[in-house]
Amino acid sequence: MRILLAEDEHDLKRALVAVLMHSGYDVDAVENGAEAVKFASMNAYDCMVLDIMMPVMNGMDALSKIREAGDRTPVIFLTAKAEVEDRINGLDAGADDYLTKPFAIGELIARIKSLTRRLETYTPKVLEAGNVIMDIDEQEIKCENAVRLGGKEAKLMEYFMLNKGKMLSTENIFNHVWKDDEDASIDLVYVYVSYLNSKLSAIGASIVIEGEEGANYHLVQK
Repeated sequence: MRILLAEDEHDLKRALVAVLMHSGYDVDAVENGAEAVKFASMNAYDCMVLDIMMPVMNGMDALSKIREAGDRTPVIFLTAKAEVEDRINGLDAGADDYLTKPFAIGELIARIKSLTRRLETYTPKVLEAGNVIMDIDEQEIKCENAVRLGGKEAKLMEYFMLNKGKMLSTENIFNHVWKDDEDASIDLVYVYVSYLNSKLSAIGASIVIEGEEGANYHLVQK
């Protein structure tokens, strides 16, 4: 899983990166809200951990911009403020959880795990990209025509539509779609992307999945 960490306290950031990586997470670490917004616009994350008080752009303003872009990634705010009003403002800005400094590293890891387990609960039942509408429950995509998707196709299409425009690595895609299939091969990513592009073309879609086998892919307008 991949985490975006935005924290301007150098020692704390270094410690958090070390612990998160030791716990099996890939981590992109930045030092201000503007960088967090930039990274969130380019990459797909399983969770974001944002300090509130940062230079250039604070965490609340950064999260507002991230949410305005349609990004639903779970977010945990870190702050030195403990007042109830500050917690309310953080949640109103779109955060899913809130930790007051100082905090136990183990508690942060537990909250990340809890939010990522619940991520599917937050997924909308209908997604849109370009002229394509996807019904999650029916596993169907439609625009000029409609077509049903197989289980893995639907999960892959959902992941691309939730992260439209972002670069997704083959490894990241594989870990999300085939994480519970011990017999699956990473080569399936290229095969299933080809399946989806054929079905998108068949329904007259204005979107396409671009990329190269074994490299990065992204969902874009034609």
